[in-house]
Amino acid sequence: MDVQAMHIANGIINGPVSAIFIAIAAAGLAVCVWRAKVDLDDRLAPMAGLVAAFIFAVQMLNIQVLPGVSGHLLGGTLAVILVGPWVGALCVATVLLVQALVFADGGLTAIGLNITNMALLGTAAAYLLVALLLRILPRTTGGLGATALIASVVGVVVAAMGFVVEYALGGTTELSLGAIAATMAGTHTLIGVVEGLIAASTVVTVAKVRPDLVYALRAFRAQPIKVPA
Repeated sequence: MDVQAMHIANGIINGPVSAIFIAIAAAGLAVCVWRAKVDLDDRLAPMAGLVAAFIFAVQMLNIQVLPGVSGHLLGGTLAVILVGPWVGALCVATVLLVQALVFADGGLTAIGLNITNMALLGTAAAYLLVALLLRILPRTTGGLGATALIASVVGVVVAAMGFVVEYALGGTTELSLGAIAATMAGTHTLIGVVEGLIAASTVVTVAKVRPDLVYALRAFRAQPIKVPA
């Protein structure tokens, strides 16, 4: 059985548990829509579109990390750094909906599971870590890059562990929970490192050119970032 990272197909988790997580995802996205109204302005709206397009592109690329084990980038950390947690979660959720409806990537009955893991849990964990690290790391491009890298690894692993919890509640395959947890943790740590490198290079580039477009810099830094000449 190949392990395709994060996008849960129909039937992997039973119907009742899938229905519960559809409700959880809907409630979470409703909160995001409500809170995003405060953040969205003429500067953030275009950036949100670019972030969603970028996430869509990188999620279409599968990374082979082990024989029979592949995964894709999530993009949640990049989103929360550039456009904030509420808009960032909506960007990821929009991408997941389009992929499920148009490309059949992830089952429709599992859409609540996928949104909960990738758009809500992953981005929430990344945002909390970004908020902490940007207050304690050096105010340099190196500090920003390190923040993106570390938060990406943690965010991806947290999203993967969301699936493990869901599988424990309603998994339908013969695979043991221990095997699932070990595979998901190991695989997604590697994927998180790759995602972190991409996120770090992207946000550092944006910060050097237009630091005013980086949500996290506006939200968590009392001083401007130091950009080397």
